Amino acid sequence: MSQAVVSPAAGRRVGFLGGAFDPPHRAHRALAQAALSHLQLDELRIVPTGQAWHKPRTLTPGVHRLAMVGLALGDLPGAVVDRCELDRSGPSYTVDTLEQWRSGHPGDALFLIIGADQARALPTWHRWQHLLTIATICVAERPESTWLAARNNAQNAPQAIAPLRGRDAGFGSWRTLPMPAMPLSATAIRQRLAAGQDVAEWVTEPVARYIALHRLYQRP
Repeated sequence: MSQAVVSPAAGRRVGFLGGAFDPPHRAHRALAQAALSHLQLDELRIVPTGQAWHKPRTLTPGVHRLAMVGLALGDLPGAVVDRCELDRSGPSYTVDTLEQWRSGHPGDALFLIIGADQARALPTWHRWQHLLTIATICVAERPESTWLAARNNAQNAPQAIAPLRGRDAGFGSWRTLPMPAMPLSATAIRQRLAAGQDVAEWVTEPVARYIALHRLYQRP
């Protein structure tokens, strides 16, 4: 596993975990906990997406997603719910969020936490090359994952992850985050809720109560 190298002169270690969080579920919490622990972060910024340029559907209003993220993750030591993308006009681009932080905190070491699917799609992101120069890309994966095997195989690596090869030190490096198998998806949770099914095992109790109170994800 590659280890990020941080200059002794660097400031704090700050992670960014973005997403629609529509709704936030237990896998999101496990990922946040893994990032805080394995990356030894001073702070983890949880950033709900504002205008999702890559999603064909309309997201649940930001006020609800922000509230649910606070309920699901806000109690984790070091976690901070960040509404910057909800307040920013136009499409939400991760590179803009990181650049905004870097402009005010130039000495911080930045860590971008993403999943394997996001890693494969990274070359489709807005100004994705620049992300590699300002943050360590941290991919949540199980050790036996196909993404990790391909990432470490220079001959057979898919074109989508080839740009990540060879960047193993300092800003712009990559590393993996060990994660247990948690086959959860927000899409499946929304489908279960629309069908009137229980999701208590998939979301935390405060989030489940919030969803019920505001009658979210129910069919018209």
